[in-house]
Amino acid sequence: QVQLVESGGGLVQAGGSLRLSCAASGSTFSFNVIGWYRQAPEKQRELVATISSGETANYVDSVKGRFTISRDNAKNTVYLQMNSLKPEDTAVYYCYGNVRIGIVDYNYWGQGTQVTVSS
Repeated sequence: QVQLVESGGGLVQAGGSLRLSCAASGSTFSFNVIGWYRQAPEKQRELVATISSGETANYVDSVKGRFTISRDNAKNTVYLQMNSLKPEDTAVYYCYGNVRIGIVDYNYWGQGTQVTVSS
């Protein structure tokens, strides 16, 4: 059973920083892509940042230059360093992982961690 467990959310003032962590367990296969999505109240879930097994990072435009994603394969952990936070970054942040076995994709989600940025 693959599990993704997030930590590091919380309340921060605008301009502050937070670091999210997502620890993966239960998979004997490495994640093809792992990263973060977020969902604000009454909005659709959106991609924030992902990183491939080849260390290629992808960001939504609104966080470029402020957020940095990284992964530690030895620890099966992915991080999201969030700097210069804005109130519009307030959302539940979900860890996401994709495992590809042959031609079949398996997608996994964490339970989410709340990030609240006050103005």
